[in-house]
Amino acid sequence: MDDLASVDLNNAQIEGDDVTTYDAATPTVRLGNYTQIFRKAIISADTLETVDKAGRKSEMAYQVAKRAKELRRDMESIFCSNQGASAGTTSTARKSASLLAYIKSNTNVGATGANPTYTNIPTATRTDGTQRAFSEAILKDVVQQMWKNGAECDMIMVGPVNKQRVSTFTGISAQRTETGKKAATIIGSADIYLSDFGALSIVPSRFQRERDALFIDSNFVSIANLRNYQIKDLAKTGDAEKKLLIAECGLKVLNEKALGGAFDLLTT
Repeated sequence: MDDLASVDLNNAQIEGDDVTTYDAATPTVRLGNYTQIFRKAIISADTLETVDKAGRKSEMAYQVAKRAKELRRDMESIFCSNQGASAGTTSTARKSASLLAYIKSNTNVGATGANPTYTNIPTATRTDGTQRAFSEAILKDVVQQMWKNGAECDMIMVGPVNKQRVSTFTGISAQRTETGKKAATIIGSADIYLSDFGALSIVPSRFQRERDALFIDSNFVSIANLRNYQIKDLAKTGDAEKKLLIAECGLKVLNEKALGGAFDLLTT
């Protein structure tokens, strides 16, 4: 990460002046995280591979496909949770920091809520505070903070309750459309919020906490894969086939100031 110097309103120089002093260079800071190992252990009786099954030919192939979807759901839920990074030990698993552990700059929190503190690796979690209703004023506050810090927020992720709450914000326009003689479509939701600093996609998420609204500049967040999905055959010890579905990855954030959050929101 790096920051530009503050604006210098006194930057005016004398003609022909010599240079005797130099601007100090500030070292860049590398944000870090750990990868986390995700897995699903699969077993299928040999009999199931022989009999006629409903809707599939191979039981093992069906179970592998199903467990792969479950693994992706686990990953998304963890990366959107309140989990700090951990290097792990010989007896505890290594863990990847989640979005909530990273976000500390552009936030709007309830009473007693507190942002995590860290320098390079977000090992702490955030402190939940008193819950309150998600409002348009809160949304505008977070977006403004992000813009001041140089971010171009393009997405807000919310749970189902707060997705419907965002759709009631009075600042959203164009909820009616001319249809002529055709059947009309009733628009009861908002998928795009046009803020003073750009259009924001309002994305509903099944896998994050309802009490959080996550504001994201998607250019600065990704998944870093150390080991892509692998299917490994395990030793056969009986009348069944065994496989291990495994992946190792972590959340990659290029700059924490590209993220924001409205926290401690009501969940009903």
